Amino acid sequence: MQASAPSWIIATRESRLALWQAEHVRALLGPLSGRSVDLLGMTTRGDQILDRALSKVGGKGLFVKELEVALEEGRAHLAVHSLKDVPMELPEGFVLAAVMEREDPRDALVSNHHATLDALPQGAVVGTSSLRRLVQLRALRPDLRIEPLRGNLDTRLRKLDDGQYDAIVLAAAGLKRLGLADRIRQVIEPTQILPAAGQGALGLEIRADQTELHQALQALNHAPTLWATLAERAVSRTLGGSCSMPLAAHGTWSGDTLTVDVLLGHPERPGLLRAETQGQPTTAEGAEALGLLATDRLIEAGARDWLDSMPA
Repeated sequence: MQASAPSWIIATRESRLALWQAEHVRALLGPLSGRSVDLLGMTTRGDQILDRALSKVGGKGLFVKELEVALEEGRAHLAVHSLKDVPMELPEGFVLAAVMEREDPRDALVSNHHATLDALPQGAVVGTSSLRRLVQLRALRPDLRIEPLRGNLDTRLRKLDDGQYDAIVLAAAGLKRLGLADRIRQVIEPTQILPAAGQGALGLEIRADQTELHQALQALNHAPTLWATLAERAVSRTLGGSCSMPLAAHGTWSGDTLTVDVLLGHPERPGLLRAETQGQPTTAEGAEALGLLATDRLIEAGARDWLDSMPA
């Protein structure tokens, strides 16, 4: 009797959202590969450090490093990430094998007493630790008090419910994936707050030498999402984007036309720099080139001067 193939093992953070994402991939990968799929729960440095902004302690890469170590040591074969948390340059020997179809990429206002951003009273306390959200909220409502907010999704909601904030801003995708869409008071359109590169998409990271797994994961690739996020990540890669930089990039499809919107704020300057480009890419490389063109237009609008004056 022939032995069955060994299980694939998914390394995952242990937050409720991360586990949902890993379970979602497990449910799809098992039938595709003909193998059983197990989970390896892990706590990352990003989960442990909750008293400081990510931009001060190493950025969102803190959420992926321990998972990459598990892949490197062979304790796991695959890591499932929120793509917006994945650094623009992966370590040598690792690849993003697939980018799955996007959930809602927009931000969401969550509040127990106020229905929209416009309805928040003057001086209302709004929670977010994202510099990208902070500069855009400040541009929309300079009267608001923006206060830091860390922790996993459930922790953030609990802090809101405990009365620490009048409202908080979260990614709509996480709320919807966990069945918490009823907590959303307003889905914020990109014309008001432009999303982060990769927001709402899941990225599947493996070791580059895992050829069989790489092939199995191709069925989970969603080309429109992949191409849009390649364009978005090209912007962040070129400008050195991280959670310490208030940078947004968002690609949207209309038929075969991809529009890439980009935005840069500054923690110590008023206003926002914006740029946009459109094209009809026919390859992944063409989509990435469209992101680079949007980057060039943002630089023409003055981005280099703003980047050079960013606080350390």
